[in-house]
Amino acid sequence: MSFKADFRQILKPYYWVNILLSLSYVTCKRTALICNFLFPSSDCELDTRETEILFFLIIVVMLRTRKAGSVTMVNYLSSSFVYTKIANLILWFYADIRYGLPYGALLILTALLLPEPTYSGPEHITYFRGPQTLEDELKRNKHVTWVVCVYAAWHPACVNFAPVFAELSASYSLDNLKFGKLDVGRYPDAATKYRVQDGPTSRQLPTVLLLGDGVEKMRRPNADHSGKLLKFLFSKDNVKAAFDLDGIYQECKERLSTAKICKKTEKTE
Repeated sequence: MSFKADFRQILKPYYWVNILLSLSYVTCKRTALICNFLFPSSDCELDTRETEILFFLIIVVMLRTRKAGSVTMVNYLSSSFVYTKIANLILWFYADIRYGLPYGALLILTALLLPEPTYSGPEHITYFRGPQTLEDELKRNKHVTWVVCVYAAWHPACVNFAPVFAELSASYSLDNLKFGKLDVGRYPDAATKYRVQDGPTSRQLPTVLLLGDGVEKMRRPNADHSGKLLKFLFSKDNVKAAFDLDGIYQECKERLSTAKICKKTEKTE
């Protein structure tokens, strides 16, 4: 199912256009008909400098997408597009400035006309306006269990995790099991309060908190006994397993049933 969903996502214009842009130079250089037209004096082979640029690109994409926590095919593509297009821009300029300028203009035009598709599915998320609103909500009803994502809208890993968190909220939300988000980019005091580093190189974005009885029960990513931050990949299955969402859901559902039975008993008496 995940592969089918990824395949349907890739069929959207944003992805296949960016894939074409990312493969443009190598495709043109290795296709004899196009190569002979664009590079009449070339032997249609990648030279040493071009090979070095492509090899460096592969290393950068692997490191950056893994660091961003990309765990699906679509995530890997989205995270790598910016690096592959920059590499192609360098290659086109290296080949001929007359090709580099139109390619650069095409990148700008594509960015303006084809923004990356955002998640538009159902969600049951409360967006808190600062840490105090979250604290007030926790104090108001301590019987509600909260799953809160501390994030920054500009952070790639947070962008990748957004549809996963939205889907989880739609699947597990109850009257006493709720999902919330807190943007440390807009409310930097939240980063201090919840001990989350909010810099561009932060490995703590996103951070998911499980809050019950008005206090924090657990978080991911978390630190080990020595204070070293443990890496956590924010896939749907990983989050479900780490926080035992199925178990919490059943427990909260049973509490709701018990509360309803008690209310009916009180009314009959």
